[in-house]
Amino acid sequence: MSDGVAVDDAARVAELAERLAKVQRRIESATAEAGRGHELPTLIVVTKFHPAADIRRLAALGVRDVGENRDQEASAKAAELADLPLHWHFVGQLQSKKAKSVARYAHAVHSIDRPALIDGLERAIAVEQDLTGRGPLQCFIQVSLDDDAGAHRGGAAPGEIPLLADRMAAADGLELAGVMAVAPLGADPEAAFEKLAAISASLVAVHPAATSISAGMSQDMEAAIRFGATHLRIGSDILGSRPDVG
Repeated sequence: MSDGVAVDDAARVAELAERLAKVQRRIESATAEAGRGHELPTLIVVTKFHPAADIRRLAALGVRDVGENRDQEASAKAAELADLPLHWHFVGQLQSKKAKSVARYAHAVHSIDRPALIDGLERAIAVEQDLTGRGPLQCFIQVSLDDDAGAHRGGAAPGEIPLLADRMAAADGLELAGVMAVAPLGADPEAAFEKLAAISASLVAVHPAATSISAGMSQDMEAAIRFGATHLRIGSDILGSRPDVG
């Protein structure tokens, strides 16, 4: 029985290693084609619905940044894997009432889209800093790139970005990292990410340190890299299809 488990584990590690290497090659190639030299974007492996065991395997393969989009799942995994040197990125829609929980484990939140969430995270981070001395929370403003309200994938309207950025920059314990977006369904990702790059440039003109752009998933990472993505959120191309959660 134990030999079977060992073989299964070895097979899964080999599968993850192959998938991870393939994605890394895509990132390196796209970065070179974009003329960005050796300035590789940060790869965030989105691990939602996959077991903590897979994250432990990925950590052994050198992965340091993982993403989750549900607090209940993320907090449980972070607790189970507290012995690993991981950065946890919260990438899903976040309810203000979950700010206290997210502040306990998150290195970054990529989905900030309203002032109330900024206020909640500021309060929660202050408590955690008093208790544990944790560092500041990296914060990305999620921007909606949807022209069709019916296809809305979340985020603040571009016109709301300046006020959110000013509020976040003034918040204790929060660091304005930059912007995040998801390419609209059925739309040209290059046009979407070109628009995001322009929004980022306008933000950086006022907040020079907010240079990060969180954009690009398995199907559109090359387009995101072409338009300056500094953080990629890749799930299925590394972990495979979601397991049956019954």
